[in-house]
Amino acid sequence: MTGGIQNIWRIPELRSRILFTFGMLAVYRIGCVIVTPGINSDVIRDFFSQMSGTMFGMLNLFSGGAMEQLSIFALGIMPYISATIIFQLLTVVVPALEALKKEGEQGQKKINQWSRYATIVLALFQSFLMAIALENGQFGEGAVMNPGWGFRIVTMVTLTSGTAFIMWLGEQVTERGIGNGISLIIFSGIVVSIPSGLSNLLDMIRTDQFTPLEAILVLAFALVVVAAVVFVERGQRRIPIQHARRAVGKQVAQGGMSYFPLRVNSAGVIPPIFASSLLMFPMTVRQFSDSPMVQSFIDRFLNPGDLSYNLIYVALIIFFCFFYTAIIINPVDVSENIKRSGGYIPGVRPGKTTAEYIDKVLSRLTLIGSVYIALVCVLPVILSTRMNVPFYFGGTALLIVVGVSLDTVGQIDAHMVSRHYEGFVKGAGRVRGRLG
Repeated sequence: MTGGIQNIWRIPELRSRILFTFGMLAVYRIGCVIVTPGINSDVIRDFFSQMSGTMFGMLNLFSGGAMEQLSIFALGIMPYISATIIFQLLTVVVPALEALKKEGEQGQKKINQWSRYATIVLALFQSFLMAIALENGQFGEGAVMNPGWGFRIVTMVTLTSGTAFIMWLGEQVTERGIGNGISLIIFSGIVVSIPSGLSNLLDMIRTDQFTPLEAILVLAFALVVVAAVVFVERGQRRIPIQHARRAVGKQVAQGGMSYFPLRVNSAGVIPPIFASSLLMFPMTVRQFSDSPMVQSFIDRFLNPGDLSYNLIYVALIIFFCFFYTAIIINPVDVSENIKRSGGYIPGVRPGKTTAEYIDKVLSRLTLIGSVYIALVCVLPVILSTRMNVPFYFGGTALLIVVGVSLDTVGQIDAHMVSRHYEGFVKGAGRVRGRLG
């Protein structure tokens, strides 16, 4: 790995891309500490210190603490993610969008453009609701210095502009930097909270609230979980595809064998994000509800860490894994593309039988992947609530961090190998899981 790091700086283009990425992420981090005009950040910070188990806590985590003091980047990149997911779902139910998606790169560009417009609309709506909530004291009394329409308009313009700038920043990183810009922005927002968690752990060790042996066991457990996530995220089931001989002019092109890879975790981090959002919404309602009946019901059945909460969480993750995988991978379309390219799966008849075979393999993989995601997401909750760990690093955040890291390292490897340098990680290659 040391040799790989040294080789990075020998490639001018790769070096400039990495430095550009770090520079843009630094700009993002600076924006996260610039407070929105007219806000008392101390009041907001006190409010979010009590919101770790609600939707606000998750949004604050993904924004890298920007929402905690209501900075100009308080909305973060979540409106863009929401708009993108909405259009992905619409391509399944709206025939015009589905036809546009099948047009290839040009069609995808139009869908991306509409997603940007939808992002601005969502950001304006969310920032308006946030301004109203701030004025009504739902984020704490005295959070707004000068309430009124002037404050609302300034807040809407500031927060929406911040989201638009982050969206532009992510696209610039993707185009001129290394890795996926949007993912790296979320990644930076998550990892920035790790030092404070480790600092809290050291403080608890000094005050005898946590023994050194317990701290070592917790860190060892975290490393084992990270290693397991890396292994499974790289795992895939390769379906062999045999290509028949075909005539090209007067010559006959030799057929060959290729593979259609299916990842164990095809749905990525979308299922836990959806599940967390649904479960955190009742906790957020409880914070603002004055009804004893509503509060007691939520405390009894939807209290984070309880058995009923974890069971519902697991069920939602498994459901969304199958739901989202069915959206992004259509076995019928895959079967048609294989047939159109002159290929076939050995031992499987083309057409409907091929689609059924791919669907069968995909269902098995999705079941394994959904159980894996559920375990990764539930174990940190148990670790935090049952063992009194001084910091919380959720399963969704862990999946994002590992996935983005693997993708970025893979892109660095591709740049280095294309210029005949040894990869960043020696002998790096995807683990081909023989599952299914």
